[in-house]
Amino acid sequence: MTEENFKNGQVLLIDKPLGWTSFQVVNKLRWYIKQRFHFKNIKVGHAGTLDPLATGLLILCTGNQTKNIDSYQAQIKEYIGIFTIGATTPSYDLETTIDKTFDISHITPSLIEETTKQFIGTIQQKPPIFSAIKHEGKRLYDIARKGETAEIKSREITIFDFEITKIEMPNLHFRVVCSKGTYIRSLAFDFGKALNSGAYLSALRRTKIGNFSVNEAISVDDFIKQISSE
Repeated sequence: MTEENFKNGQVLLIDKPLGWTSFQVVNKLRWYIKQRFHFKNIKVGHAGTLDPLATGLLILCTGNQTKNIDSYQAQIKEYIGIFTIGATTPSYDLETTIDKTFDISHITPSLIEETTKQFIGTIQQKPPIFSAIKHEGKRLYDIARKGETAEIKSREITIFDFEITKIEMPNLHFRVVCSKGTYIRSLAFDFGKALNSGAYLSALRRTKIGNFSVNEAISVDDFIKQISSE
C-alpha cells in the first residue's frame, strides 16, 4: 500500500469488530492513512453499514474508488447469525431489552423449515423503528429513543437463499443471501411472527458482498499494524 495507491483509490476489505459503528471504522482508518502519508485530507467511505452489534465484511473505499461505493452497495450480500425465538425486543436485536415473551412449545424442526420458504423470493419488508432511515427529516432511531412512533412504509427486497443451519432451541442458526436494503433484524422479527411466536436477532456476521468474502478481509488492528510498518 503506497501513497499513490490510496490517492488513486483502494478497496479495503475490513472485518468489522463487535461494538464498533461502521463510521468509527472509517474514521479510525482515515486517521491512520492521513498520519502515515501526511495527507491533509483523503476521501474514505464504506459501502454498506453494519450495525454495531454485527461483525464481518465492511468494504472501505479510498480516493477515486469512493465513486464506486454505490455499485458495491448494490451487490448481493450473505449473512450468518442467530435468531433467538420466544421473545421480541423493540430494536429487533440486543440493542434493547426483551419487551414480550411467547410460547415456543409448538415449534418443531419441520415447522421451522416450512416457515423459511415463506421468505424466499421478492417480499415486502418493514425496516425496524431503530434504524437510520429518515422520516420527515428525522432518523427513525432518534424517534424511537424518544419513545415516539412513526409510520414506516414497507419496501420490496429479495431473499435469494434462506436456511436454518442449526437448531439449538431457542437459538436458530441461519444463513441468508439477500438484496440491498434487507434488514436482517426485520427478518428475525417477521420470522418469529410467522412461527406464531416471536424472535429477535442475537448475532449477525456479514460474510460476503458480491464476490468479496470476509475470508479475504483483515481486522482493524492488522490494518493499523500493516500501514504503520510500511
